[in-house]
Amino acid sequence: MAETIQLTAPDATGFDVYVARPAGRPVGGLVVIHEIWGLVDHIRDVADRFADEGWLVAAPDILSRAGVEPQLGEELFGLLNSPDEEVRTAAQPRLRDALSEMRAPGYAEWAVPALRSVVDWLEDQPDVGGRVAVTGFCFGGTYAFALAASDARLRAVVPFYGTAPSAERIAQIQAPVLALYGEQDQALVDALPGVRQAMADAGVEFEAVVYPGAQHAFFNDTGSRYSAAHAMEAWARVLAFLDEKVVGE
Repeated sequence: MAETIQLTAPDATGFDVYVARPAGRPVGGLVVIHEIWGLVDHIRDVADRFADEGWLVAAPDILSRAGVEPQLGEELFGLLNSPDEEVRTAAQPRLRDALSEMRAPGYAEWAVPALRSVVDWLEDQPDVGGRVAVTGFCFGGTYAFALAASDARLRAVVPFYGTAPSAERIAQIQAPVLALYGEQDQALVDALPGVRQAMADAGVEFEAVVYPGAQHAFFNDTGSRYSAAHAMEAWARVLAFLDEKVVGE
């Protein structure tokens, strides 16, 4: 069962959250944070898949606040994944313009507290019992890291190809982290040794998996970089990690 609810961020602004409920008693609560395309159908589908595995899922729309509503995200995603290079090139200025507000310094100051409100909501739901985790993709992977550094209630963190925060912020993470990357996602893979060291220095339980030959966004089955084999392995790994770190506790 799925529905869209509205939550209120600490600054009193409202934002939509797609909620996917399991058929029976939830094994825990899961925040699913979307890519830079916003709360598009693909993310709703991922939320539904987690709900089928027993999770009560809350997938917030935190990009409409920055001007990227789901309809625009779907349109831009289609253009940037076009087989026509001219179409992709022509769409680049529109993408940069659409994402400009998201990159403003004040945006994160709104987004992270808004995500904490999602954790609040999940913790208040029957049978969740404080068993809350977060996952996210690309932009959402970056914000999964950021939320983990800001909210000690999380029991597990699963960023897909997200950018880790500074070493100072990493030191605030208390939950175990499983981070997933594609080998061809060069900037993130190049930064990974430093992330590993910062996690070790901070005493954070951290596992990073780099999939050989995979690209950025390898998990998105609606895009041109999708890798079915890597996505299937990652899905099984994530479910096992969440079961161990959240459900099994």
